Formats: sequence, C-alpha cells, structure tokens
Amino acid sequence: MRHPLTLTALLCLCNALSARTWTSNTGTKLDAELIGLDGTEVRLRLANGTEARVPLARLSSGDQAFLRQQPAPAAGNPSTASWPGVIKVSERSVEIAVAKEDPGQREFIYQSEAFEFSSQAKLAGSVMKEVARTFESTRQLINAMPWSLVCRPPQGRERFVAKLYETRADYINDGGPELSGGVYNSGDKIFKVPFPSLGLVQRGKTYFKDDGYDSGTLVHEITHQLMDEYLPFLPVWVIEGTAEYVEMLPFRAGTFRADDHRAAMKREVDGWEKREQWAPSIDELEAMLRMNRADWNDACSNASSMRRMYHRAQLMVYYFSHLDGDGKGTQFIAFMKQIAAEAESMRKFFADPRVKQLGGGRFSYPRDFPPPDTDPGSAPFKHLGLLIGERPSAAIAQGMVEAYKSMGIKVSVK
Repeated sequence: MRHPLTLTALLCLCNALSARTWTSNTGTKLDAELIGLDGTEVRLRLANGTEARVPLARLSSGDQAFLRQQPAPAAGNPSTASWPGVIKVSERSVEIAVAKEDPGQREFIYQSEAFEFSSQAKLAGSVMKEVARTFESTRQLINAMPWSLVCRPPQGRERFVAKLYETRADYINDGGPELSGGVYNSGDKIFKVPFPSLGLVQRGKTYFKDDGYDSGTLVHEITHQLMDEYLPFLPVWVIEGTAEYVEMLPFRAGTFRADDHRAAMKREVDGWEKREQWAPSIDELEAMLRMNRADWNDACSNASSMRRMYHRAQLMVYYFSHLDGDGKGTQFIAFMKQIAAEAESMRKFFADPRVKQLGGGRFSYPRDFPPPDTDPGSAPFKHLGLLIGERPSAAIAQGMVEAYKSMGIKVSVK
C-alpha cells in the first residue's frame, strides 16, 4: 500500500522506529526506516510495516544531504535480476506544475515529477503533459532495467533540466548541432530540443501534440541524460548501444513494451537491410570493445558510417544483454553493477566537505583524498573483464554470429 506524499499525513500511522527521524522542508518530523531511493522519491517503511513514498524535494536539506551519501540501492544477485516487461508511466509523474510564465522574456517553466522544462512559448497543461510522458516514461524504464542505475538529477538540482525551443533557428542559435533533433550536453547537464522534435506543431497561435510523431531520437538523448553520472565509466559502445536499445523498444502513449525486445531487434535489422542496404556486420570487434570517444568520432566521419557505428553498438549491447552466456545478461548486469558503484563513489566524493566546487566544472580536494578515476583512457575499461572474461575476441565474435543466427539474423563479426 502506498500513502499520500506529505509527511504530515503520515504521522498518524507511525510509531517510533530506531532507523531515523526525517524532517520535511516545512519542519514536520517522521520516524521511519529508509528502504531506498526510486528516482526522485524516497521510499520509507513505517512502524506498521507499510511503505510510503516521499518526494526528495519535500525533505529538509539535511535529509537530502544524508541521502546523497547513501550507497546506491542494491540490484540483488545479478543472476536473479530480471528484465522489465511492460513499463507504463504513472499519471502522478506527468502532473504538470507551472513554475513561471513570462511572455516578455519568452520563458515558461513547467515541472513534472522529475523534469523541469524551460520553454520559449506557453504550452497548455495537456500539451506539456504529453511531452512529459516521453521523458518520465523513459526514466521509469531505465530505473526498471537490471543495470543497478538510479536516475537521479545532477547534484545540486531537484530535477533534470530540459530547454524547449520554439524554432530550430532558436535551437541552433543556442548551440544545438545543425543536423540534430536534440542534444544532451553533459557539461551543463541540460537537454536542448526544438519543438518539432517534441512532436509539437502550431495551428494558428496554439501548439498541439502530433499523435503520429516518432519519439525515437528523443528517447535516445533522454537516455544519455538519465545515465549522465555513469557515462565516464562506460565504453562508448555501451553508452550509445544502451541508448539505441532503449530507443528501439516499442513506445506509445507513455508505455514501453520492454518485453518485445526480441521482435524489436529483428525489426531493426530488417530496417537496416531494407532502408540502408546494409548487411549487419561488426568489423574489428576487439577495437570496438576498447574504442575511446576520439576514435569513435573519427569512425563516424559521415552520416552513413555514423549510422553503422550506432547499429554495431546496438548489436553488441543486445548480444551481451540477451544472448551471451546463460541468455539472461548475467555478465552484463554484473558489469553494470560495478559501473553503478563507481558512480556512487564519485557522488560521495563530491558530497564530502573537503571537496570544494570552484565553478566551471573545476574543483579542489586534499592530496590524500583523490577523486575516483575518470580518465577516459582507463576508467571506461576498468571493469570490462567482468563482461568478456578471459575470452579472446574471436571466441566472442563466433558466439555472436551463432546467437544471432538462432534468432534468424545474419551478422558478420570479425
């Protein structure tokens, strides 16, 4: 049973628990046991044994600081972790609050459960709700994956931030890449996207949501935003491959069919062959496994080569998730659990009072308290051994060919 989201309403249900006394941002106190974090909600166990969920933003700054220092929620035994089935966004998550409306400055700020949207034009609540469905449902899907990842806003923010531009010209003028439909900038932690990429069309003076809109590219970039704190510890092929994996899952009206992944992968390959006349292949698997971002960018020198690199990353992530070993993704789940631990170490490092933020991404720390390794030449590959073990790349390549063949997909891997 889940209870209302105010601490005041919960007080009558509680007897003293030894775990902790929690305080709301209005001073209300509550004795309850911490279960864990679920996105932007804190899960608490009351004295009568029932569970309550409280928005992180409604807790005192002291409680929020306490939670930032807690370890990431355990994912359980990797061998028993399960992949999600149908993920449907909750209506509570897409309830829209208006934080600001300033036509003169072209600034309209709307908030859903975990996202803050800064728009250049006023949007009706129903329209903004439809936009929020894509963002919030993607968050719920990532949280449901057996990857040990927790979709938390960047430290110091209550919500993830997205900027919505009325025209593509506005988007490009503010740094959006010309050929992109949206971009997530890990530097300022902001997702930038123009209205057309959100499926918003103008009829007269009013914006409407186009029901026939394909949100695939948007989901890809949202995935990057939600996984931001884990990216420094992941190889490029995992970063892009997981985003492609999430993008391929059937999605409609706030619902992901994650259990349709096998058919979705087959549809993807069929589309590559028909639209691009490209027979799926992974050249130089060993190089792909250990490729850094600079080499990845060099390999994506034009639109055609870029598409193929992303397809290869998707094939690799799908293989390790559903076809390798026991077919349950056990090794990939164990690998991702270690990535989550690395990110948690980084979060704890920045929460330590000895670390001073200097602005512009710079910070200082004592010599005897160094930060976790985020060197792009070593950090992304630190735990790769959990995934591939002692297997030579030729053995992995053969396993990929045979596994995809059992699905009716022909893939060449070298």
